[in-house]
Amino acid sequence: MIRACIFDLDGTLLNTLETIAHYANQTLNKFDLPAIPTERYRYLVGNGARILVERMLQETQGDMALFEAAFEDYTQSYDKEPLYLTAPYDGILDLLRELKSRNIKIAVLSNKPHNATAAVVKAIFGTDTFDRCYGQREGVPIKPDPTALITLMDELGVSPEECLYVGDTATDMRTGRGAGAKTVGVLWGFRDRDELAESGAELLVEHPRQLLDALV
Repeated sequence: MIRACIFDLDGTLLNTLETIAHYANQTLNKFDLPAIPTERYRYLVGNGARILVERMLQETQGDMALFEAAFEDYTQSYDKEPLYLTAPYDGILDLLRELKSRNIKIAVLSNKPHNATAAVVKAIFGTDTFDRCYGQREGVPIKPDPTALITLMDELGVSPEECLYVGDTATDMRTGRGAGAKTVGVLWGFRDRDELAESGAELLVEHPRQLLDALV
């Protein structure tokens, strides 16, 4: 029986694609580099802000010597107004309310920097929705390393067999599988059905409410 659902954030709970593209292209512009089409960011995100900035420079043939300055500019800009253009996907708020009504523990585990993760989650979902909320933290390996997910399940007091890990990318599916949790791929996020299936999704859902079918 499932006792906990742990969610990725960007592309799973929140549509942040335009937010990320806005701040990323703003940074590229400051360094006289061309903007990247918003849709392209679907394939650049998912492994944390540092790797995103690295991929942005590679994509635009920018000098990697700019990396630290570009990373600082991107993260500082994002942290100042992390809610810009960001909203939960349709059906997410109802899903979370239903999970809580069933006494399912819910948490967030993201590769987005922790400060931005915490600020966005607090602003959109409040302080009493999630039992735990973690972004990328110093000294903790980022996904797909399963360490953070294993630790989070321990904190929630659930076994891997009692936990769903829900995400929208291959990184998420590999994280869940590495931790022994049941993996659920969402089809409204940044990546497609083939990527999720090939990376080990045990269940694919097209709407948040379908996730309730996996609780048995």
